[in-house]
Amino acid sequence: MPLLLILLFIVVPVAELYVIIKVGELIGVVPTLILLLADALLGSMLLKHEGRSAWRRFNQALAERRFPGREVADGALIIVGGTLLLTPGFLTDIVGLFLLLPPTRAISRQLLKRFTIGRFAVVSMGGGPGPFTRPPGGEPRPNRDYDFDATAEEVPDDSGHDPRLPRTDQH
Repeated sequence: MPLLLILLFIVVPVAELYVIIKVGELIGVVPTLILLLADALLGSMLLKHEGRSAWRRFNQALAERRFPGREVADGALIIVGGTLLLTPGFLTDIVGLFLLLPPTRAISRQLLKRFTIGRFAVVSMGGGPGPFTRPPGGEPRPNRDYDFDATAEEVPDDSGHDPRLPRTDQH
């Protein structure tokens, strides 16, 4: 983990500065700055478009009552890609673009899946066929061992006794 942090916070910015300086030497300072600004603007537009598309697919998956795993992964990749595109630099822009475009995002999703499989355990709680029960017309709730379905009916008390108080006339 410390090696990853060193890579992210020291090596990447130094490499970005090196590439920006080399591009500036090649095409000039003003064109380099214009290119970086245009890159950030186009990246933000692409982020907005792809983010809306992912949000729409996420809601569609929920409406179809299926687990939105792919949509959640796409959303996370879009957020990371958009952040990298908005960060000044050409190297992070290349990686951000790779994560934002749908064909290359599919490749990233598969790599993410391979990296995370086996690192997380999915557990369910007992009490039914799945981890959640959906009462008729209600919201899903977790199953628990002490959950059971029942109906109740209020029976009127004709004696005039307050039902909140204990009865003293019972034998």
